[in-house]
Amino acid sequence: MSYAQVRDYLVQHTKVLELTDEHGARVLVCPEWQGRVMTSTCGGLEGLSFGFINRGFIDAGQPNPHFNNYGGEDRFWLSPEGGPFSLWFAKGAEQNLDNWFTPPALNEGAWRVISGPNDPFYRMTQRMKLVNASGTHFELDVIRDVRLLGGEDLAGLFGQDAAEQLKQPAVKVVGYETVNRVINLGPQWTRDGGLTSIWILGMFNAGPQTVIIVPYRPGDESELGPIVKSDYFGTIPPERLKILPSAILFLGDGNYRSKIGTSQKRARNVAGSIDFVNGVLTLVHFTMPDDPTAHPYMNNMWEVPQKEPYVGDVVNSYNDGPVGPGKPGLGPFYEIESLSPAAALPTGGRLQHRHRTVHVQGDYAVLQAVAKDVLGVDLDEVRDAMFPK
Repeated sequence: MSYAQVRDYLVQHTKVLELTDEHGARVLVCPEWQGRVMTSTCGGLEGLSFGFINRGFIDAGQPNPHFNNYGGEDRFWLSPEGGPFSLWFAKGAEQNLDNWFTPPALNEGAWRVISGPNDPFYRMTQRMKLVNASGTHFELDVIRDVRLLGGEDLAGLFGQDAAEQLKQPAVKVVGYETVNRVINLGPQWTRDGGLTSIWILGMFNAGPQTVIIVPYRPGDESELGPIVKSDYFGTIPPERLKILPSAILFLGDGNYRSKIGTSQKRARNVAGSIDFVNGVLTLVHFTMPDDPTAHPYMNNMWEVPQKEPYVGDVVNSYNDGPVGPGKPGLGPFYEIESLSPAAALPTGGRLQHRHRTVHVQGDYAVLQAVAKDVLGVDLDEVRDAMFPK
C-alpha cells in the first residue's frame, strides 16, 4: 500500500501523529497503540509504506492477551522474553507458545503525549508495573521520543561517503530515531531477582526477495563463539541462512518462522535489509557500548533453567511464518531488533537506548554503494548467495 492508503486506513481506527520534511519523508506514530511508529515513507503521500500493518488484527478489533499485533516498524518492549527472569511467562509455566503472554504494561493502553506543539519531535510517556518469572516486581516510567533524522545525523551515523550518496537528487530517504528511556520507580534491581533491558522491534513487509543483512565481528570461533545463534525456534534450512565473511544473510519472506541473534562478542551496532523487488535498502543503527561483553545482556531463550541468563544477543532478526502444522503465522513480516544492556538500577536510576531506522530508494548503484559503506556487503554477492541462478 501507499503511505496515504495506510494513513487513511489507520485514522479510521486510532489517533495518528506525523513527522514530515520537505523532501517527502513522512513518519506515522500511534500513541494509543503503545507509542508505536507504525510506518514511514520516503516518497510523500504516494510513496511506498514501509511498516508492516496487520489489517486482519486491526479490522477484527479484538484485543489479544498473547500479543496485540497491530504491526509497526518501531515498538517498545522490555527484555527478557524467556528464562528465569522472563517477563512473558508466569512463574513455573512451561515456556512455550501457549503460555506466552506479552506483559499487559507493554501490550495495552494509550501512551500520553507530553511534547509541545512546536517541538520537532513527539515525546510520549507511560508508567508501568511488571512481574517476572522469578516473582520480582518492577515499577518504572518509560519516556519515548520520535524524531526525524537529517543529513548531519546520517553523516554521523554512517560516515560522510554514505551521506553524500544519500544526498543525490534521485535518491529518496526517510530516517528517524526513537530515544527510549526507563526510570526505576521501585527498589534497586538485582541480578539475583532479575534485571531488564530496553528492546526495540521493527516489523517490515516481507517479500520473496527480501534479505536481512546482519554484519558481525569476524574472528575465530574459539575466541568469539558462533557467528550466529539460529536455534531459537528449531533448525533453519541452509537456503534461508547464509554466512558471508562479514555479514549474516537471513531470508525475510514471511514464510518460515525462525529467529537469529548476534552475541555480545560478535555484534556490530548496525543491521539492515534489501528488498530486491521494490529496490528498498533499510538500515538500522542503534546505541551499543564500545565493549558489549563488559555489560550484562538478557538471554531471551525460552528455557528454564538457563546456564547464562546475563549473556544474550545484542541484535536479533525474526522471520514470520506458520507457528505449527495447519496454523497461520502472525504476519507475514520480518523484524530487525536491537537491545540495550541491562543494569542493576537503583531507585531513580535510568536506562536509555536509541534505535534508528533509515529507508533508501534510488538507483541500484547507489544502494550498492551505501550497502558497501554501511553494511560491508556487495549486494550482487548477497543476491547470488540467497537466490542462485
